Amino acid sequence: QLQLVESGGGLVQPGGSLRLSCAASGFTLADYTVGWFRQAPGKEREGVLCMSNADRSIEYVQPVKGRFTISRDYAKNTVYLQMNNLKPEDTAVYYCAVIEYSSNCPPNDMDYWGKGTLVTVSS
Repeated sequence: QLQLVESGGGLVQPGGSLRLSCAASGFTLADYTVGWFRQAPGKEREGVLCMSNADRSIEYVQPVKGRFTISRDYAKNTVYLQMNNLKPEDTAVYYCAVIEYSSNCPPNDMDYWGKGTLVTVSS
């Protein structure tokens, strides 16, 4: 069974850090382009970062540039989203998703999605 499971969300103060994990089962993440997306309350889902299966990082959202990074652990079949210097506007449910036959992360065409993990940035 193909599955993506996110973890690592929680409550953090502004300026703090979190690392989200996305563990894959039933398939090999290295064969897929992986994206992180987020959906804030009352807003549409947006792309955050995308890493192609060739390991090229593409930053979707300008406000996270220099603060968020994406990485993979091939041995653990897991991808990570490291978030530093978090701001209240980063509050959202964060999702990972994969697509097999693309080096980009089109939100409407991803093959598989996780169920999300909530990140709340608040003092």
